[in-house]
Amino acid sequence: MANQPAAHVSDGNAHSMIDPETGKTIYNRVPQVTWDFWLVKLLAVTVGETAADLIATTLGLGLPLTSAIMGVLLVLALYFQFAQHKYIPWIYWVTVVLVSVVGTLITDNLVDNLGIALMTTTIVFTIILAAVFAIWYAVEKTLSIHSIYTFRREAFYWAAILFTFALGTSAGDQTAEALGLGYLLSGVMYAVIIGVISALFYGGVMNGILAFWLAYIITRPMGASFGDYLSQPVANGGLGLGTIITSLIFFAAIAATVIYMTKSKNGLERAS
Repeated sequence: MANQPAAHVSDGNAHSMIDPETGKTIYNRVPQVTWDFWLVKLLAVTVGETAADLIATTLGLGLPLTSAIMGVLLVLALYFQFAQHKYIPWIYWVTVVLVSVVGTLITDNLVDNLGIALMTTTIVFTIILAAVFAIWYAVEKTLSIHSIYTFRREAFYWAAILFTFALGTSAGDQTAEALGLGYLLSGVMYAVIIGVISALFYGGVMNGILAFWLAYIITRPMGASFGDYLSQPVANGGLGLGTIITSLIFFAAIAATVIYMTKSKNGLERAS
């Protein structure tokens, strides 16, 4: 199935193909990788950092209660996401935002509540993510997001995304705080890394699937760094906007982008 070309597109946000066994149309359950995909993804990972801090610290719920609430919301979002048989922008991106928040909270709980060093969590999440990719490839023979046609492939996809967020949070905090680079410099550093990945991909040096997942991972610490830079007090190296204002700005930007994605038609993409 993974090597079958998309037969037609009935939704401009994702592609479909004809199941060779049943003759039925099946749809890719995740969006095409376009400029607006990367924009809303960056917005989502940024708000994941600030929203977690907003709920746990600013609103005073604490990490355990915040983690429980957001965990339940994520389970509900995943239930509705898996219940769809095609990509529905608002359901998909609500799920991404919640995964981003939960990924942040996983790292925060390990570091703040259990006292585990950021270097340790970064290494552990790197190993776990590598294991998810290895098992995914061993079972499905592809890591492409252009052929998420089955429940099993989508399960691998969301597992990988969860650990990219947990890893990204850990790595971002590691460079900005533990290594003392500061939020702005850390964000710029990760942006440069993404630029290098893009150059390698468009220069024909790096495989598209590898480039996608590397960029996907790196956008998390980049977004977290810029989110902290905007929200953290000036005394801590931020701009002092606070988590409430920063979160509202990015939630509004996400909503506007998702509305655009819902209404727009992004063209044809082939399965791979």
